[in-house]
Amino acid sequence: MDTRADQTQSRRSECETTVATAPGKVILFGEHAVVYSRPAIAVPVMDVSARATISPGELGGGVHILAADLPAPDGNPGGHRYRLRDAASDDPLRASVELALDAFLHNGSEPDVLVTITSTIPIARGMGSGAAVATAIVRAVGRHFGHDPQPEGISPLVYEVEKLHHGTPSGIDNTVVAYAQPVFFVRGEGMKRLSVGARLNLVVADTGVVSSTREVVGDVRRRWSADTERYEGLFDEIGAVARLAKSAIERGDPKAVGRLMDENHELLMTLGVSSPELDTLVKAAERAGALGAKMSGAGWGGNMLALVEADRAPTVASALRGAGAASTIFSQIS
Repeated sequence: MDTRADQTQSRRSECETTVATAPGKVILFGEHAVVYSRPAIAVPVMDVSARATISPGELGGGVHILAADLPAPDGNPGGHRYRLRDAASDDPLRASVELALDAFLHNGSEPDVLVTITSTIPIARGMGSGAAVATAIVRAVGRHFGHDPQPEGISPLVYEVEKLHHGTPSGIDNTVVAYAQPVFFVRGEGMKRLSVGARLNLVVADTGVVSSTREVVGDVRRRWSADTERYEGLFDEIGAVARLAKSAIERGDPKAVGRLMDENHELLMTLGVSSPELDTLVKAAERAGALGAKMSGAGWGGNMLALVEADRAPTVASALRGAGAASTIFSQIS
């Protein structure tokens, strides 16, 4: 699209409203090892999502961002609203908008629009909140200015935003969220669509403990640097479990998937990224009849997963809440 066409599209789009969404995600297998080029499996959680709305802004005001779920600096309700140009350079919302504008609006101008962000994805719980918000923004901006952004174009832009959140991201969050489908992922090799042979029923339980992916990943890297041989061995074992899980998922064997989840959790405990709260919930799920259970994401808090037979989901969810889970989500993967 040439500059004149871009300007025409920009003026027309500033009078319209565009909405886009993106799902949450959980890692089924391979967290942490995926940073070191071992395979991982991740799936979208469609039951929670981020939403970006692009609507007309004040004439001459440029881009404004409204983080509707965050409190305003003065404490007033209604969300935190600020101008794009006033945001810190490392603000992930600013980065998401600017990357999208650079990709889809080629005239170098700043349009007069309001970008409103809402999300039902728990923050800092390993469910890809940051990647989902960035994906929703990139998708909404692209559509607003006359493009039809595809996952293969969205994912690299979101990866740049992920660097602000996590420092050295593996690339799995932006991939599974942008594509919104189960993936088998190896860093540097890209993703492969994972075929699910039999529906997987997951109960996702929130410990209620906030966890910083950047801090946990950084701690693992320091320990890996101090004892590389030991940690490379652990990463190899985690990667091997992920490959076995891929086969079990594809052939539709939930019981085997559950056993491998238990094995993966034991390895993550050895890696030092679990927590008492996570271990308590894993044990509660197993006692309640789950096929398998494990922590998911960075660890030291956040979420855990229980694989269940569909009719056992309410019982397992109740047991998890009784064991201290702040909330539970039931999600089906197919």
